[in-house]
Amino acid sequence: MAAPPLLGRAIPHLRLHLHTTLPAAVCLLIRRPCYTTTASESPKPIRKPPSTTTYDDKASLLTTKRHPPKDPRWENDPDYRKWKDKEAEIFLDIDPITLLIKDILHSDRYMDGQQLTPTDEKMVVQKLLAFHPHSEDKIGCGIDSIMVDRHPQFRNSRCLFVVRTDGVWIDFSYQKCIRAYIRQKYPSYAERFIKEHYKRSSG
Repeated sequence: MAAPPLLGRAIPHLRLHLHTTLPAAVCLLIRRPCYTTTASESPKPIRKPPSTTTYDDKASLLTTKRHPPKDPRWENDPDYRKWKDKEAEIFLDIDPITLLIKDILHSDRYMDGQQLTPTDEKMVVQKLLAFHPHSEDKIGCGIDSIMVDRHPQFRNSRCLFVVRTDGVWIDFSYQKCIRAYIRQKYPSYAERFIKEHYKRSSG
C-alpha cells in the first residue's frame, strides 16, 4: 500500500533535519564540562601542627626558672650559686611531707572530723608535730589521734588537730612545723628560705 503523498514528502525533510542537528548535539555533549568531584578536590580537614615541645624542653624550662642562664649572679657570684644549690636541697628534703599534708587537707581522702590512718599519723607526728615550737603544749597529756577538721577561725580552710587522751583537741600549723625543722637543720639558710617561700601562719 502506497504512503499518503503528504507523509511521503515529509520523510526526506525529517532525515535532513536529523542529519544536520545530530552532530551539533554530539558536540555539545563532548564539550560539556564534567563536574564530578575528585579526591584531590574534596575539602581537607584542617590539622594543627604537632607540638614541638619535648620533655627535655620542659625540664630545660624548669631549670631556667631555677637557674636563669642570663642572671649575672649565677655566673659571677659563688655565694648565689651556693644558695641556689642549698635551696634545691631543702626543697628535696621537705617536699615528701609537704605533698602528703596537702593531699590530706585538700583531697577527698579525709572527711571533716576524720582521724588519720596509722601510717599517715606516724608521718605527721614524726615529721611535723615533733618540730612544732610548742609541741609539748600541743601534745599535753598524750596523743590519742591526729584529726582533720575545719579551722576554728577560718571555716573555709582545713587544718590538722591533735586529739589528746583527755578528750581535748587542738589545732596546729604544719607550716610552722616545717619552718622550725628548716631552722634546726639548715640554720645558715633557714631565714632566707622561709622569707622567700613561706608566709606567716598561726597555730
